Amino acid sequence: MATTLDKVDVVTVGVGWLGGIIGAECSKAGLKVRGLERGAKRGTEDFFMAHDEFRYAIRYELFQNLSKETITFRNTRKMNALPMRMMGSFLLGEGLGGAGTHWNGHNWRFLPYDFQIKSMTDEKYGANKLGSDYQLQDWGVTYDELEPYFTKFEYTAGISGEDNNPFWGKRSKPFPTPPMKKTPILQRFEKAATNLGYHPFMMPSANLSESYTNPDGSTIAACQYCGFCERFGCEYGAKSSAEITVIPTALETGNYDIRFHSNVVEVLKQGDKVTGVRFIDTVTGEEFIQPAEIVVLTSYVLNNAKLLMVSNIGEQYNPDTGRGTLGRNYCYQILPSATGFFDEQFNTFMGAGALGMTIDDYNGDSFDHSNLDFIHGASLTITQTGQRPIQFNPVPPDTPAWGAEFKKASIHYYTRTLNIGGQGASMPHKENFMSLDPNYKDAYGVPLLQITYNFTEQDRNLHKYLSEKTAEIMKEMGAKTVVAANPLTDYDIVPYQTTHNTGGTVMGNDPAISVVNPWLQHWDAENLFVVGAGNFAHNGGYNPTGTAGALAYRCAEGIINYSKTGGSLV
Repeated sequence: MATTLDKVDVVTVGVGWLGGIIGAECSKAGLKVRGLERGAKRGTEDFFMAHDEFRYAIRYELFQNLSKETITFRNTRKMNALPMRMMGSFLLGEGLGGAGTHWNGHNWRFLPYDFQIKSMTDEKYGANKLGSDYQLQDWGVTYDELEPYFTKFEYTAGISGEDNNPFWGKRSKPFPTPPMKKTPILQRFEKAATNLGYHPFMMPSANLSESYTNPDGSTIAACQYCGFCERFGCEYGAKSSAEITVIPTALETGNYDIRFHSNVVEVLKQGDKVTGVRFIDTVTGEEFIQPAEIVVLTSYVLNNAKLLMVSNIGEQYNPDTGRGTLGRNYCYQILPSATGFFDEQFNTFMGAGALGMTIDDYNGDSFDHSNLDFIHGASLTITQTGQRPIQFNPVPPDTPAWGAEFKKASIHYYTRTLNIGGQGASMPHKENFMSLDPNYKDAYGVPLLQITYNFTEQDRNLHKYLSEKTAEIMKEMGAKTVVAANPLTDYDIVPYQTTHNTGGTVMGNDPAISVVNPWLQHWDAENLFVVGAGNFAHNGGYNPTGTAGALAYRCAEGIINYSKTGGSLV
């Protein structure tokens, strides 16, 4: 028998960056907000210890417990989907702060081209550039409309950067803090890229170059360049994340609270509205009903989509007919790259998650695709993140994979190896989607999410073209040996690649091809909002956090307006 709790104005499912932003903005506006977080409470003080690569990077201390809930995966519909029993291609966060606790801190605005990708591509290259199997669509919002929300997120997070990239959208304000240190490694990339006619710039970073107090009064410390960002929490409070910014802001209002160990298993719906959520206390096993005037799904991409599916809200995408929107346009990312082996040593053991230099000369539509067999591109970046000793064992080709010779080469090249990598765009394809698995369930009796995904010809062509470009830059940097990434074959969910999943709950102006409207309000339930990278109609040439953060601020504005007037916001 479920226990029914007191009704609140707004309940968020998940308390990371997105749930924290919704919580802060709505509670500041006077709404009573409750955040439901299935993980535990944690904060900066929990990371006051020696850096433990094994605990966090190998044994995944901060991530979702796959023994209780995972996903199943297959490349095609003809294959049997099987559960992922260990963290592989992507790392799902759990606990206060979500994936924003363990992120590297790369913070980007998607390009103006991204938001109007179909209309701009059709206008320039014709409607059949990729073919009918690809499901390109505009987002229902332009870059200019989203720009104020980008700015708000960046000033909340204190993003460090410089506005000298000729290819990205116009900014209404400068970055709130200066760029990070331009190390000798980055200077070498800058010189090589400039020699080749490109336009290098310092990566926008949530590892702050200096101490910063944001407009809400939260202070973020300066980065120490210790090299333990990705997969780790920051013991200095120098990596901007929800638990040191928006969550304290929300709590200070007195209108916000959080329930931990609260796993939401269903969104409750009556007629054309939702009434709240049902969740299970993961410690006691007790079941609760949380009534709410407004429900906001702010969990990770995969979890938001799954929750709508198990709650039977929206029409599941059918690849046979093309009908339905829920689970549609699932995209991942491609990673063109080149590795260089040098004679001289570098301080590769030092760095920060977003200490890097980038070129956008091959991102979006900044170069002509008329005679190319793909669209879009990638940001090409060299990062100095701090290479850790357990997982980083680079050796040149033809080196034995084990034994004395491998050990000798691994030690020698530990400080003599650099990599240029691209975050490559992924276009939606009719055969790449999310659904519920018919065979497997989680520890709470809920069907697992099933992902059907494989690389496409678009992916393979883009990857090959840009891997060659990264190799050219690495050669110009003076590497003794340059190794470009192998051509793409089938996508494999192992090993780790990025946590940059997108799609499944796509936004847009047309309910026939989108789950939510441009204010992230569900088409089938006016008091249900869904926000995150799942709203992306495709994946771009950057990581998704900054764009998801901007959407969260736009969503919060929509929720506040809806609380006053009701009805559809479009």
